Amino acid sequence: MTTAAQTNVNHLTTNTLSAAELIEDSPAHTARIAWWREAKFGMFITWGLHSILAGEWQGKEIPGNAEWIMTKAKIPVADYEKLAGQFNPVKFDAEAWVQLAQDAGMKYVVFVAKHHDGFALFDSKADSFNIVKRTPWQRDPAKELADACARHHLKFCVYYSHNLDWHEPNSTASRDQGPGSDHDFGKYMRDKALPQVRELLTGYGPLGLVWFDMGGGLKRDQARAFVDLVRALQPDCLINSRISKSMVQCDYITKGDHSIPSRPSLGDWETADTMNDTWGYQKFDQNWKSAAVVVFNLVDVVSKGGNYLLNVGPTAEGVIPAPCPENLRAAGRWLKVNGEAVYGCGHSPFGPEMGAESPTEKDPKTGKPVFITAKDWRCTTKPGRLYLHFFKWPEPPFELAGVRGEVRKAYLLADVKRTPMGVKQTGDKVSLTLPGKVPDSLATVVCLEVAEAARP
Repeated sequence: MTTAAQTNVNHLTTNTLSAAELIEDSPAHTARIAWWREAKFGMFITWGLHSILAGEWQGKEIPGNAEWIMTKAKIPVADYEKLAGQFNPVKFDAEAWVQLAQDAGMKYVVFVAKHHDGFALFDSKADSFNIVKRTPWQRDPAKELADACARHHLKFCVYYSHNLDWHEPNSTASRDQGPGSDHDFGKYMRDKALPQVRELLTGYGPLGLVWFDMGGGLKRDQARAFVDLVRALQPDCLINSRISKSMVQCDYITKGDHSIPSRPSLGDWETADTMNDTWGYQKFDQNWKSAAVVVFNLVDVVSKGGNYLLNVGPTAEGVIPAPCPENLRAAGRWLKVNGEAVYGCGHSPFGPEMGAESPTEKDPKTGKPVFITAKDWRCTTKPGRLYLHFFKWPEPPFELAGVRGEVRKAYLLADVKRTPMGVKQTGDKVSLTLPGKVPDSLATVVCLEVAEAARP
């Protein structure tokens, strides 16, 4: 931890990770997760047969996440299988998708290789229910995306639903399994899940990570089999915590969907979020995140010590719907100027800027005070630097308490000349003379260069 990140750390109200003991602690882990700690921002891509239905079945809108429509609408396996014959994404362009991720300032891509519906979006020899063998398109988008990521120097990663598979009678929560039905989960693992994970690990180049999901029901030895396979075939590949709830070691914690903690959270963790309210494409969901929201969420997550994995849900034709590209590129333009204050940064040494518990508002379920999030500014850190991200331009001067060490220089990060701004410091209290006009409509970053505080 850097001097800046250590500042006032004892005064932080942190959310100690309840599953922190699951993270492997070894030199090998430190080496393989280094790129992820630097990256901070990634693209999640949720796509599949559910994209054809787009949230509708038999003329009725099916609420909830679009990729869960098979089970939410109680679609029989035989009927769902027929969708493969309609899946012909003629507008799919791996180069365009990866270019968008790069334009947005993202450093890695997590592609859903198989979701809970059991349909593989890669050329699987282990199971024929896949995009190459069952669709008129007959192409392997995972391979094309892996190649495009390699050309653009982005990490290619895959999502794989290893526990749930509604298409397979032996999987947990199979779609056509009724209460009390017998199933052989070991057979599903041996015949499909493990062989498909092996195919992904051996046929698509170096993977940055395998993003497992919904592994809560797995036994320890079952989860261990997936971990051992990844470690044996690609020792540098990361594994997230959703591999299992059993005591199986992983590389980092995946928080709940859309979940951003109220305060800095210790350890390696991520928040997975979406550009609207669902993961797969749903034509009824037009609640798109603006560039301003994307930038705020990214900085908010990084200021609390995490990575932000942001999902897009392409249409059945293979198009990432508007306004996602426009808004993501706007966020990327901001990062081109201000990326120094995001990539590789640590969490805030402060805390009050994030909000506080309301003494008057109570959670109706728990009776505890509700945390009211403040959105005026956030702080990220690097050795010898504090980055103040202003989303609401303050009235000058800006007062900051709890700064340990001498502030030697302050300037706008967007200012290529690094013109110093006025700084007054008394002990740990700093007063900044900010420009009167807001320089950036998304967020303006002020960098404070801080000398290391003398140690007692």
